[in-house]
Amino acid sequence: MLMSRRLAPVLLAAVALLPACTAVPSERGTERPATAGASRAPLGADGRQPYASTYRAYPGTPTALVGATVFDGTGRRIDNGTVLLREGKVVAVGDATLSTAGYERIDAAGKFVTPGIIDIHSHLGNYPSPAVEAHSDGNEATDPTTPEVWAEHSVWPQDPGFSRALANGGVTALQILPGSANLSGGRSVTLKNVPARTVQAMKFPGAPYGLKMACGENPKRVYGSRGRMPSTRMGNMAVNRQTWLDAREFADGDRKKRNLANETLAGVLDGEILLHNHCYRADEMAFVIDMAKEMGYRVAAFHHAVEAYKIGDLLRDNGICSAIWADWYGFKMESYDAIPENAAFLQREGACVVIHSDDPNGIQRLNQEAAKAQAAGRRVGIDIPDAQVIRWITLNAATAMGIDRMTGSLEPGKMADVVLWNGNPLSVYSRPEKVWIDGALMYDALTRRRPVSDFELGQPGEGDAK
Repeated sequence: MLMSRRLAPVLLAAVALLPACTAVPSERGTERPATAGASRAPLGADGRQPYASTYRAYPGTPTALVGATVFDGTGRRIDNGTVLLREGKVVAVGDATLSTAGYERIDAAGKFVTPGIIDIHSHLGNYPSPAVEAHSDGNEATDPTTPEVWAEHSVWPQDPGFSRALANGGVTALQILPGSANLSGGRSVTLKNVPARTVQAMKFPGAPYGLKMACGENPKRVYGSRGRMPSTRMGNMAVNRQTWLDAREFADGDRKKRNLANETLAGVLDGEILLHNHCYRADEMAFVIDMAKEMGYRVAAFHHAVEAYKIGDLLRDNGICSAIWADWYGFKMESYDAIPENAAFLQREGACVVIHSDDPNGIQRLNQEAAKAQAAGRRVGIDIPDAQVIRWITLNAATAMGIDRMTGSLEPGKMADVVLWNGNPLSVYSRPEKVWIDGALMYDALTRRRPVSDFELGQPGEGDAK
């Protein structure tokens, strides 16, 4: 997360209440993080999983999208395709020969269908709009290591940014991360982008937790300015290593004495909590990879990773995704070597590419950001097909978040998280026309089915989607 960007006003509006393991290859040279499923905290005094998901899908109807160009998220393109949705799942994806008997047919000729867009790096709810100090809940910047905090305990479900991401960006799932002031910032949470009264009712069922870590300028600036460790990059590494050594001692013990920080770190060491590391420079990413090997954990993704193109082979060989922007550059020293060809060079190396937002406006146009990165590659002779680029904002994100067995692609049995676009989603002129989450129609530009949060009711621009 960019510390300075949190100070700028956020020109958004709308969240909403509608009525109503072994590593597995996922792409050439990349691997899906192996997890044991959704990580668990010790049961509470009531014998229940604390803060468990209470998500229930909204009701839907059997739906057939007919005649569209389908990008299925795996890299496949189907012209004049048909997508069948029933009981919250994708039933079938194929050509015009698929039977649509028993389905409500939607004529999608001339339009495009993709999986729901997934943002691997968001702060919606933790830094909601309006961006006032009372809403600033994303950084527990009181100690360089705070793995004990959980991002979900700061998420405000009424953030108008959720519905803007749905309506303008087709975002159906997103990972909310703590900020990057700390070396260990706390647990992330993955949400379904649905209107709900509580965070628990938005929590993606079965999604593993993540741990947000950060290297580089942010931790050393925040704590160095207070005259305490870390104030240097070597201080960052030293504090991290000692933290992991202490966590290993806890993990190797009986774990009977509760310790929230060590429970999170032990979850990473057990392979149940996925490690998401804010890191810009190539040399620091290489250090983190070595530290992970020393301490016995693995990194699921480097976030921001503006110099990932320098070590594409190293990231590929270690099965680490790079969650990056298309072209953010120069806003601080460690972003100086950012280049718009980053994604294309990583793709050429066979490394895992994810386009992320880290921004309440950028999450509304991840499709356009992916298209910009594609165009930068084309200018240097790397031609990446549209269907592969869509993977950067769907299946690859799901893979790095540990939810790819459930969503991220249009494959039979997966969640019916689907976007119907009024044109090629990689065109600046295209936008979502309809969005389904678990087979329920959550947004329809043609009938003005648009979620509106309690916070927005009666205010100028209520429910507006541009």
